[in-house]
Order: sequence, then C-alpha cells, then structure tokens
Amino acid sequence: MTSIFLTAARAAAFFSAFLFLAPASAKDDDCILDHCADRLPPKPQDATPAPAPEAKRDAGFRGGAPSKDFDFYVLALSWSPGFCDSVGGSHDQCEPGKGLGFVVHGLWPQYEHGFPSDCDGPRTPSRIALQRADGLFPDERLARYEWRKHGTCSGKSPSDYFGDVARAREAVTIPAAFVRPKGDQTFTPIDVERAFYDANPRLRPGMMAVSCRRNVFEEVRICLSKDLREFRACPEVVQHGCRQREISVPAPL
Repeated sequence: MTSIFLTAARAAAFFSAFLFLAPASAKDDDCILDHCADRLPPKPQDATPAPAPEAKRDAGFRGGAPSKDFDFYVLALSWSPGFCDSVGGSHDQCEPGKGLGFVVHGLWPQYEHGFPSDCDGPRTPSRIALQRADGLFPDERLARYEWRKHGTCSGKSPSDYFGDVARAREAVTIPAAFVRPKGDQTFTPIDVERAFYDANPRLRPGMMAVSCRRNVFEEVRICLSKDLREFRACPEVVQHGCRQREISVPAPL
C-alpha cells in the first residue's frame, strides 16, 4: 500500500513539473521569432544616448551630398594642348586645326576641405540648358558629365548652372602669353600664376593653382566666392598645385 502511495505521489509531482515547464518553453520559442524585442528590460529614464559622430567635410569627395552645401567654387580652365598631350589626342578637342587654348573644364563646388560630388537633381540637362554651355566646354559630352558630377551640387537648375559657368569664365582674363601663342613655351608654375595675377588685378597669391602632369602644363584652378563676385583664398586647392621646377606649355594644335 505504501509503495502504491509513493508511486502516485511521484507521478503527481512529475505531472506538475511538466505543466510548469511547458509554458516557459513556449515563451522561449516566441522570443526567438520576434528577437525578444518586446522582452528587453526598459532603459532608465535618465539614460542619455551617446551623440552621433559629426560628419566631417574633409574626407575628399562626398557622393550624394545635399545641393548648395558647399563653401566656394573652383573654376578649372584646361589648357587644351596640354590635356591632349596627356591623353594622346584621343578626344574631339584634340583634332588638328581646332587651335583650342584655354577651355572650361568645370565649375566645381568645394568645401574648405574636400568637395561634394554627384548630388541629388536631374541627371540629364535639357537641350535648352546645353545651349548655354555652347562655346564654354570643348564638347557637349564634357558639359553633360560636369553637370552630373559637379553641377548637381550647386543647388541650381542645369540652365542656371551653365549660366554661372559663363559668368565665372567671363570673370577671368586670359594673359596675353596664352592667347594664340606661336609655338611651344616653357615656364615655371609661378610664371603662369604671375601672368594671371597681372591680367586679373583682384586675383592674388593663394587664390589659384597650376596643374601639371609629367612636366606638361594642364590647367589653372581659380577660386571664386559662391556668388562669383570675388576671387577668394583656397589653401587646400593651392596645396595640391604643380610642384615641378619648369613645365612645358605646348602650342595649340
């Protein structure tokens, strides 16, 4: 009789333990399915989240940056013969007889450190907008590319951006030494800068840079305020200028 009683007691204890454990197992399964998002303990009310790191503007280019979010412009004027020397004459502007000297490479929104690129906006300028770029860029393909990469960061429409390109170009006087030169020339980078300072009295040291490749003059980069009314200092642009002792300036083709 005692044996039967012990057996019944053990069975009752086992059954109770099973009923106690089963719901816990079900809860564990639910927690796996919803990743326990609603099972975490509440955060203390006075807990202060760590501040998000501030985005830096000195890490080179920044794709998809908000338009109009920049500090100044760089007007890049390419010396077409030098460019053609670097690419082996593989572009339309390099065809013999065109006689191109300085052409607009681009008008680039800049940060004090780095630059925005490929911002939000229409990717393809209209035919009417491209008419405003005619005669500034060496070809339409470059105008379209410059709009996509740099113009979209200006906060302007394509038509207004190309209008600003024209205004920036008109603000710069080309020195006489680079207007239809008769033959190849050799200068130091500072010679090129001084020629531009003499031709543009408001342009001063620290506001432009000379670019070269393999001792060949490629372009000048001139810094302008956002409203294009003034030349302005741009230390980082100047810092990346040509460091060659002398550079060859090939004559127009």
